[in-house]
Amino acid sequence: MARLRLRFSACAAIVAFVFAAAVSRAQTSPAVPVAPPALREITDETGRTVRVPQTIHRIVSLAPSLTETVYALGLQDHLVGDTDYCDYPPDAQKKTKVGGAINPSLEQIAALHPDLVLVTKGFNRLETVNSLDGLGISSYATDPHTVDEIMTSTKKLADILGAPDAGVSVIEDMQRHLATLQQRIGALPAKHVLFVVWTQPLISVGKDTFIADALRRAGAVSIVESEQSWPQVSLEEIARLQPEFLVFASSHSETAPHELDVLATLPGWSILDAVSNRRYAVISDAVNRPAPRIVAAIEELARQLHPDAFVEKPEINKEKLEKDNPPPHSRPASHSSSSELSQDHPESPGGRPCDH
Repeated sequence: MARLRLRFSACAAIVAFVFAAAVSRAQTSPAVPVAPPALREITDETGRTVRVPQTIHRIVSLAPSLTETVYALGLQDHLVGDTDYCDYPPDAQKKTKVGGAINPSLEQIAALHPDLVLVTKGFNRLETVNSLDGLGISSYATDPHTVDEIMTSTKKLADILGAPDAGVSVIEDMQRHLATLQQRIGALPAKHVLFVVWTQPLISVGKDTFIADALRRAGAVSIVESEQSWPQVSLEEIARLQPEFLVFASSHSETAPHELDVLATLPGWSILDAVSNRRYAVISDAVNRPAPRIVAAIEELARQLHPDAFVEKPEINKEKLEKDNPPPHSRPASHSSSSELSQDHPESPGGRPCDH
């Protein structure tokens, strides 16, 4: 019996030793690092919560403005596909095409294995977004309505796509150009204009669109004050308002003169003073795209509407000025008496004849 108790005690001691050693090893062993989550949640500009990879390597763009923004941020190597309408910069035309913005090929998009598909609320359909969700493909939507919102949207995209420094640089450049432009034209009265999206039927832009805001930045104000984004307006109403300028966006400026000549022959257009006096402004179609390049279109329009504000004043040659107008003490003495001088040429306090 004593032997049995001795064996039991020995076994209990061994078990206690092994358990203590295991606990000791567990306390002293380094913790296994926990891998970060593969996905992160972000909120797009329509309020949707979207799950995207921590690092985005492959992008598909479904709008020309978003393609331009990706290039502006220097992320074009991550752009694996875009639409048939993505034509700027020229290199974008070389990307794999996934069809149009309204009805892109979902099969083609899926074959590109994108980490994220970029869409816009105003250019793409909700059905496309829902179909992408059904395929397990994340999409992020933008929805800017002003130039400031275009800059904010660009900054958000830069952060999401992993290029925050590039985003800051792009925004600062846009702000610098706009501030310089404001210094030139800010005090000038705005020109009343009609922005022509389409001629037959006549379609313009509403007051709450980014294009209307771009017009304001260029020293213009649209005569159309519709709440709709793309209102159809009558020529009779436009004739009543008589815009000072008609503004057109064209991707082929070399064909614009001919197109404007044709405009004057269309029914009703000749009643507009701007048409009969050929007061047209033709600018880059960058104004149609909520992307960083819109600032260049704003500057282009401002130069056409307010040309005098961009005339550089010639620098005065100081040496020539001093030679042609020497100071009084260096001029030859006059033979006239001082009394004659004071009667014929009233002097300034400095002793020099005043110019009248």
